[in-house]
Amino acid sequence: MVLIQVAQRAADLQRAALFYGDLLGTAPAAVYDPPGLLFFDLGNVRLLLENNAPPALVYLGVDDIDATIERLRSQGVPIVSEPQVIFRHEDAALGPAGTDEWHAFITDSEGNTVGLVEQRPS
Repeated sequence: MVLIQVAQRAADLQRAALFYGDLLGTAPAAVYDPPGLLFFDLGNVRLLLENNAPPALVYLGVDDIDATIERLRSQGVPIVSEPQVIFRHEDAALGPAGTDEWHAFITDSEGNTVGLVEQRPS
């Protein structure tokens, strides 16, 4: 079994398209409005932003969590939690062995909390 799609609530698809397009560095893969569906292709998983979806806590991998947070802060994005180490990967069970997992949290354009994750060498 594999994860195909994650849905997230979006009250305003145009606003969400701008926010996530900037955050992800890519344009939406598809928009169907009506009925109110906005898709981003994240490799092998689709991110669906939908008018009627419940809020979800989505975690997105970033290359440089500190730079990403500073860029978002400069754009006025609310920072819920600053970058911090939450786990050290001693083995490869949940991530690359010998890395620290850093998390930070922001609020997206639709009021959802979004986690940002970087795995960097310990």
